Amino acid sequence: MKRQNKYRKFQLQQKNIEALERENTRFKRVYSEYENMSNELWNLENSKGEPVPDDFINAMILQTSYLEDEIEDWLIQFNKEKTDIKQ
Repeated sequence: MKRQNKYRKFQLQQKNIEALERENTRFKRVYSEYENMSNELWNLENSKGEPVPDDFINAMILQTSYLEDEIEDWLIQFNKEKTDIKQ
């Protein structure tokens, strides 16, 4: 059984992400970078090839977490704006 990618934490908010990508090119670039980094990180941690230095993996984890924080901020703001419009 294949293990799930623990770095893909925004799967439940895909509709909001798609809406944000249509509205904001900067968000689209950030989210695309996050997807690329999380996929690469997953591949590095689960490959059977040459081991990758921990410092490199840790730097990628740190960068991915910065991107996650930025994406979360956008999603919070997007959800807040949607709620304000409904009221």
